[in-house]
Amino acid sequence: MEPVRFHIANRGETERLGALLSELVIPGDVIGLTGDLGAGKTFFAGAVAHGVGVPEETPVSSPTFTLIKEYKGRIPVYHMDLYRLVDPGELYELGLWEYYDAEGVCLVEWSNLFEDLWPHRALVMVIELGEGEERTFTASGRERGAALADALKKAWDKG
Repeated sequence: MEPVRFHIANRGETERLGALLSELVIPGDVIGLTGDLGAGKTFFAGAVAHGVGVPEETPVSSPTFTLIKEYKGRIPVYHMDLYRLVDPGELYELGLWEYYDAEGVCLVEWSNLFEDLWPHRALVMVIELGEGEERTFTASGRERGAALADALKKAWDKG
């Protein structure tokens, strides 16, 4: 499947895209978030997390130093940040695959750092910076990830 692109004008549209994705995810989904520093990976992860029922008053912050944060929603949210990891062995020490196979949705920032160890079913969202709050999100994947990208595009186009 060809990658799907979303041209985002502002933070409100980023929240909308995250909310739409949150309506589509099911337990076991893995979402990779990649992009430059400041592209909005954590902001988007927060929009998805709040959309699956993490209370709005619960801040969703970057797990850069804790590496994994867990949130309770209608399904659990496992928010991860691989930025500080350098060795694939660290992924095994963290038990990443246990999270990937758990009954929640995984939101993984900097997933591109270990692409060769990435689940085949994952959706990857690449976020590119634009002017001001503008962003381009590119969604791609195989298997479940491709189905999510397609469903997200259809939901977005409905307005």
